[in-house]
Amino acid sequence: MAKPRAFHVADLPGVGPTALFVFAGLYAPILTLVIYSFNAAPSVATWDGFTFDWYVKAWNNDAVMNAAANSLIVATLAAILSTGLATLAALGTTRRPAFFGITAIYAAINQPLMVPEIVTAVALLIVVAAIKAATGYAGLGYLVVAHTAFCIPFAYLPIRARLEGMDLTLETAAADLYASPWQSFRFVTLPQLAPGILAGWMLAFVTSLDDVVITEFIKSPGQDTLPTYMLGQLRRAMTPDINALSAALLGLTLVLLSGFFLLSRRKS
Repeated sequence: MAKPRAFHVADLPGVGPTALFVFAGLYAPILTLVIYSFNAAPSVATWDGFTFDWYVKAWNNDAVMNAAANSLIVATLAAILSTGLATLAALGTTRRPAFFGITAIYAAINQPLMVPEIVTAVALLIVVAAIKAATGYAGLGYLVVAHTAFCIPFAYLPIRARLEGMDLTLETAAADLYASPWQSFRFVTLPQLAPGILAGWMLAFVTSLDDVVITEFIKSPGQDTLPTYMLGQLRRAMTPDINALSAALLGLTLVLLSGFFLLSRRKS
């Protein structure tokens, strides 16, 4: 008797053409943007040859460099802080027996993923405005804290997934050999967890680097990040140097997300 053939979604009629249409709709505009970032013409509507001039122009633009520096500072600090907090949260929710209220804790940690970003931005704006009025401080610290709060669930998910996939046998063996909880964590848990932590850091960094909504609400005058600077330029006129900035930001994001994907698949 012939063995029944396994069901595959790809075997359904029309799935292939539909997938091609969807991917073309998603990636054709991005590919067009990258191509036109090398356009010699000052217009984004006509092609006039290949050039790197727009990348050079963006590199020599002080406003672009200041915005890029702000983006890197905020994203790096927010990723470090959110990853540290996410690691503690993941350990606290996976390295102990289930307890009453753990579902509520999961919901609280993942709240920024479930609530529209504009709502989170308005809520943070209210708090930040009150602190600014009380202290008079208007530095980048507010952006770092706001991005940290928003990025915690993005770092938490891969770290928690890594912990849930780790065997407790080695940690139990370390305890049997009289290792303290700190020694067990440092020499057994942390080395196995490192790929998940790094993946969480990368995802948090990319999320912070690309954020527009929260940054637009929280930033003070003169604190543009690269995405908010680009948004401001688009309100005036679309020029090829914006294409170059978009392509550069896309390239950095792809590199980091590729690293996140590889680290997420890495086995202990």
